[in-house]
Order: sequence, then structure tokens, then C-alpha cells
Amino acid sequence: MPNTVIDDTKPNINTINFTVTEPLEFDPKTLEKKCSGFYNLYTKRIIDFSLALILFIILLPIYLIISACIVIETGFPIFYRAERGGYKDKTFKINKFRTMVKDADKIGGGTTALNDSRITKVGNFLRKTKLDEIAQLINIINGSMSFIGPRPELTQYTNQYTPLQKYILNVRPGITDFSSIEFINLDELVGSDNADEIYEKYVLEKKNQLRLKYVNKISFKTDVKLFVLTILHVLKKALNVIFKRK
Repeated sequence: MPNTVIDDTKPNINTINFTVTEPLEFDPKTLEKKCSGFYNLYTKRIIDFSLALILFIILLPIYLIISACIVIETGFPIFYRAERGGYKDKTFKINKFRTMVKDADKIGGGTTALNDSRITKVGNFLRKTKLDEIAQLINIINGSMSFIGPRPELTQYTNQYTPLQKYILNVRPGITDFSSIEFINLDELVGSDNADEIYEKYVLEKKNQLRLKYVNKISFKTDVKLFVLTILHVLKKALNVIFKRK
């Protein structure tokens, strides 16, 4: 992603209009083969459950610290649970540590804007370091999500998927994929005004292309690559926050 100056009020259109390197057309036969493959149906689930359970136990002290910080600042609930379009086109509740004020979804839109007034102080740190996402280990353990897979989308958008985009729902949604890395600074891209409109106009279709790219390339090798890339990007972002770098 090019190094450009982010305007605090307007979306960075030049950054949003990136070129998807994969062809815009995908072969349905290839997508079907990938979705029905042994790796997608069985191997991924075994790896996900085993690794998520181990990580959950290791990270439990961090869960407790984050929970305490949220309660001290804004009280309960600790988790934000929102409906998303899921595996086999079944909706599920995604878990995140709550980073906004209570009932934030009733105050504003579904897309988080830059400097969104609904974000709490604790929530701002959790978002910038991506620590709010570790609550999704619960989703991975219960089988509604995977570590690597198409980033889950609001049902208002998945209900509008084309027949080709429906293949996205034949893979368990994940904590990270190609679109998560490309749009790691999504709030900065959509700006502070009309975030939902900007998202729908400039981002949504491109994210869907990258979700299809994942389905088209699903494999153990792809998952390992995305896992490593995500860790590197998150660490870089976290260090920037900790040391207050721009």
C-alpha cells in the first residue's frame, strides 16, 4: 500500500482504488473444487480447534485484564456480539471485546469511521493493536470461524451476494485473509464522514474480490503465508501505537 498522507476527514481515495492482482473473474468449477476439498472440510477444522484451544488457555490472563479494563471504564457487557453471514450461509454471532460505548450500533452506522466518537479510550487501544479480535478464539473453538478465511461480513451485504460470491460462504469465515491485510487501516481509508457510504462505494466490492481470491487459493500453504503476514502487520501496527509513530 503506498505511503500517502491520510486526511482526517476525507477517505484516501487513491489508496482505496488499489488494483486487485488476481483476475476479476473466477472459475466456478475451481471454487467448487476448493470448497469441497478435504483440507477445507476437515483438515482446517482440526488445526483450528487444536490451536485455538491452546491459545485460549495461554491468553486467558490477557482476557481477564482486558475485561477488567472495559468494565472499569464503561461497565458491562465485555463482549460485542454482532450478527454476521457465516459458513454454509448460516448467520452467527461474532465475538469481539467491546471497543465502543453501549448500544453503539443504535447510535451510528455499521462501518467504523476515523476518530469515531463511539470508540472508548480502552477500545481505541484494543482496536489499534487488534487485541479486540482475540475474543474470536471463542468462535473458532465453537466452529463458527477459522483462523484464516474470508473476513465475515454484515448480513445486509451477504444477503446481496451474487451466485459467484456465494462461494465465499462455503468457507468458514476467518480472523484474517487477504482483505484483512489490505484493509488493516480501514477506518483511516473511509474517513470520518459517511463511512458506510464510502465503504459500500469503494471498499465492499474489492473486499469481496479478495475474499474470492482466498477461496480460489485455499490451502495449507496459503494459510501459513497469511498467518505470518498478519502477525507481521499487526506487530508493526501495535509498535506504531505503543511508540506513537505515524
